[in-house]
Amino acid sequence: MAANIEIEAKALITKKEYEKIVKIYQGIETDEFDQTNYYIDTDKREIKNMGMGLRIRSIKGLLELTLKAPMAEGLLEKNQSILIQDYKELAYNNKFPSGNISNFITMLGVDVKDLKIIASLTTHRIEYKEGNSALSIDRNVYNGIVDYELELEGPSLEIVKNQLEEICLKNNIIYKDNKQSKQARAMSTINN
Repeated sequence: MAANIEIEAKALITKKEYEKIVKIYQGIETDEFDQTNYYIDTDKREIKNMGMGLRIRSIKGLLELTLKAPMAEGLLEKNQSILIQDYKELAYNNKFPSGNISNFITMLGVDVKDLKIIASLTTHRIEYKEGNSALSIDRNVYNGIVDYELELEGPSLEIVKNQLEEICLKNNIIYKDNKQSKQARAMSTINN
């Protein structure tokens, strides 16, 4: 199981601002792809109530199970590659994939038999990397809603917030720090 620290700043933008920034980055070397996140919790939202997030991400034919836990700066991510069969077992039989993430969740007192996919979100992402930062220009679709977002990942929260604010200012986009994750937005549209 791999673990890393994710530090990012995010800003929700309008469709018009999205179209504008996409045009600006056209012709620059970017990576463009679709990814789908399947968000997992119990009916009682035990994972959310602990301040954590749990998902399976499908991207470019690969599946990865990720548990995110807040830290003083950024999020600790625990990642585990899984097979399509693991995803199907969870989606259709509520059987959570075995491994280190399952063991960790069990140590937290959550019965993995109660975990299930609650919501999903599909992102069309255009990613631009410069130095040790990565800018993502996202179009997100979840539960009949479409939103647009800029994300900048980098070495410290202060640096990425300043850089993202600079990118917005340079492109006449009003910078509004977005602290609500994709998972929180998608989960908020689901009735308990």
